[in-house]
Amino acid sequence: MGEVDPAFIQDLEHRPKLPTIEAEGIPLIDLNSALNSADAVPDASLVSDIGDACKKWGFFQVINHGVPLKKREKLEKATREFFYQPLEEKVKVRRDEMRVSGYYDSEHTKNVRDWKEVFDFTVQNPTIVPASTRPDDKQVAEWHNQ
Repeated sequence: MGEVDPAFIQDLEHRPKLPTIEAEGIPLIDLNSALNSADAVPDASLVSDIGDACKKWGFFQVINHGVPLKKREKLEKATREFFYQPLEEKVKVRRDEMRVSGYYDSEHTKNVRDWKEVFDFTVQNPTIVPASTRPDDKQVAEWHNQ
């Protein structure tokens, strides 16, 4: 095994604390009550659980989300096929300032390069988003999948 590129090495202060990780499981976020509620606003405990998972872990697993198994299997198959391609193929759909969706492999956390590849896409194509957060701004942007 060769040398690890220093761009991927976290400072000691930012590395996970092993005893903490071994003592806890990956956080589970159960959307069953949120999806079955007539109230459109998620309850405070769900919001708090998601916030805690993000702060402590940086990720979580969602259960009872209502996405059918066949759709999840189709998405996983497409994901595997895409990410098993050579880099030269994946960069053909690299995201940039003009194309906010697509392939990306240069993300940083705490000034250290992440060990991940990403392919962002939206459910609605195109997705219409406000150009700013100002309520008086009526301009919109269109995000297109690649």
